[in-house]
Amino acid sequence: MTVHHFQPEIYYNTIGGHQPVLKIADGDTVVTNTVDARGWDHSGESVAGRGNPMTGPFYVEGAQPGDTLAIQLESMTPNRGWGWTSSVLAPNVVDPTAAAALPPSEITRWSVQEDLVFLEKPTSGLVNLKLKASPFLGCFGVAPSRGQAISTATSGVYGGNMDYKGLVSGVTVYFPVLSEGALFHLGDGHAVQGCGEIVGTGVEISLDVRFTVRVLKGKTIGWPRGESETHLFCIGNARPLDQALQHATTEMLSLLKEDYGLTDSEASLLMGQAVEYEVANVFNPAYSVVCKVPKAVLSML
Repeated sequence: MTVHHFQPEIYYNTIGGHQPVLKIADGDTVVTNTVDARGWDHSGESVAGRGNPMTGPFYVEGAQPGDTLAIQLESMTPNRGWGWTSSVLAPNVVDPTAAAALPPSEITRWSVQEDLVFLEKPTSGLVNLKLKASPFLGCFGVAPSRGQAISTATSGVYGGNMDYKGLVSGVTVYFPVLSEGALFHLGDGHAVQGCGEIVGTGVEISLDVRFTVRVLKGKTIGWPRGESETHLFCIGNARPLDQALQHATTEMLSLLKEDYGLTDSEASLLMGQAVEYEVANVFNPAYSVVCKVPKAVLSML
């Protein structure tokens, strides 16, 4: 098991079959960094084109279509003292009459100090607003199938721009391997964000990241899955919102049948009374919905 320290020099605004920047093995750990959604690095310099530029891809030896790639997110730490957001709700998340009355959006800077995030120049109504930092990757995943290269603006079965605030340090995320070597990409760091990314951004920031990869040979999944300290979850990415929910729910049904041996009826009875949902993103071309089941419930099986 090797620890690789990788400093990116090029970035991609698509997730796809790009030339790998590094070959790593099952069980290896990578220590690297990402730039923010506009391509600004740890010093605030523009080093990549805007639109969620990706660090990577990393070629994982032995990963083949039909396998699953597990990414253990060991740490994600902001590497500069400020981030930025848009300032106004996205028009699609409010009533049309309210959308028409919204002011123009502006770039707003936030201070990111240790574990707190707060406005650099707060107005009187927000002068006491201080949020707990909860860094996560907004956009990451594996290369899609059939040689596709898909914009980092959106998401799909391969992962991508899911913007789920629950993808924090300590979580393990599982992606279906769709091409040889998996070709893992990562970027779009957020210092904090609410559900839905309803202003079109989190607090966008560059990150220092440490992750470990594992290849689960012969285990085939349909959509990204994850495991936190308290839950197992599945992520569906699509538009309209109900289709994203359907994908996430179907993947959880498959997980409960495959990993816990439940029948369709048993899984349905459990999910009907114990399932939880989160709306991860309603801004991107594909929306993201998370279907969760508490581990406390699963421990009864």
